[in-house]
Amino acid sequence: MSNLKPSEIVEELDKYIVGQHNAKRSVAIALRNRWRRQQVPEDLRDEIAPKNIILIGPTGVGKTEIARRLANLTDSPLIKVEASKFTEVGYVGRDVESMVRDLIELTVNNLKVREQESVQVKARENAEERMLDLLLPPSEPTTALTSTPAVDRPFDPAPESTPDGSATREKLRKLLRSGKMDQRTVDLEVSDKSVPMVEVFSNMGMEEMGINFKDMLGGLMPKSTKRRKIKVPEAMDLLAQEEAQGLVDMDRVVKLAVEKVEQDGIIFLDEIDKIAGKHGGTGPDVSREGVQRDLLPLVEGSTVTTKYGPVRTDHILFIAAGAFHTIKPADLIPELQGRFPIRVELSSLGKAEFYRILTEPKNALLLQYLALLRTEGLEVVFTDGTIREISRIAEEVNNSTENIGARRLHTLMEKLLEDILFDAPDMETEQMEIDVAYVNRKLKDIMENEDLSRYIL
Repeated sequence: MSNLKPSEIVEELDKYIVGQHNAKRSVAIALRNRWRRQQVPEDLRDEIAPKNIILIGPTGVGKTEIARRLANLTDSPLIKVEASKFTEVGYVGRDVESMVRDLIELTVNNLKVREQESVQVKARENAEERMLDLLLPPSEPTTALTSTPAVDRPFDPAPESTPDGSATREKLRKLLRSGKMDQRTVDLEVSDKSVPMVEVFSNMGMEEMGINFKDMLGGLMPKSTKRRKIKVPEAMDLLAQEEAQGLVDMDRVVKLAVEKVEQDGIIFLDEIDKIAGKHGGTGPDVSREGVQRDLLPLVEGSTVTTKYGPVRTDHILFIAAGAFHTIKPADLIPELQGRFPIRVELSSLGKAEFYRILTEPKNALLLQYLALLRTEGLEVVFTDGTIREISRIAEEVNNSTENIGARRLHTLMEKLLEDILFDAPDMETEQMEIDVAYVNRKLKDIMENEDLSRYIL
């Protein structure tokens, strides 16, 4: 973060998202302010609240993509939730605090995976030693009662080996590393993870109590294991995974995760307009206003109880998004409006933007399809006129049916390339050009029949 200026954040977002410069500027400033807050004197640091953002615009213009790319860019914990799935506590729906619990759970799991990857070399070494113990059990004093028949032993050491078997062990290690033991099977004790899941509904929320109850069962009941006969490579992977888990300090991981969520967490609240209603309404409007009032403590800053301990939400950045077709941000309750001081309107996409989306970003849709078809040995070429025609059709379909933004391009491209994607493995030609005539031939009939285009495009 210390190396990223707002202009550099916008520059990085430009690689994946076309247009929407104002929205990119706003999120870049909000992100840079986080770094600035860390630099101010400690007595003032806790007083600086994050400047939450409302992104206003129709579907498919890049609202979610901006938040997702932003989180990837800064390695911030991010969770996307649909505001519409929450209802007033007491009615059917999830408790709003569950979004914070989901965020901390996600962050703990991500950090745990990273820690396991960092100790992979040591874990592999330990797994190798355990595998050698399985293949070559420690020799015991030979007596009439303890002698093991040669046929039952996993590996019979050579007679000329040293008494402690170290020479045989090293010989076996070389065979293991060279892959010559890959076809051999070993008996391995693996943990049985089929613990029954019991969910209990309480004021904490059904999801959290379900997890806690499962953990309690896991602690009370003895760990069940089962013996499996598996090949050496798979056994090595299982042993390495088990060793990596043992090498990770989970207390440290949880502490880091809580700190990361509290200081760098981002919660993306989609469909915020679906919980806005006229003040003093009845029926569904009452429930919608209830959701807003439940969200208010989280956005203002409160402490949420999780299985990993208390998590404070004071400095979590909330990015809300909605189409706001029939209502406006002013229809949110005043207290919640005040907690989202930054409002940014994202513009609708036209044929010029569609053309850029197809060609400019690093993950441009056209590049994705070309790469997929190259795997079949087929090189497909799109002329500039073809791309402009596809962009024009996308705009026209959006205007005549429902405006779903850039997602319309996915539908058009699938329909346009349907035959090629199906026949590509059997095609003898190595190169194919898609021209304007081909586009019109494939899409003209659907375009002219408006009722059909509603179902197909």
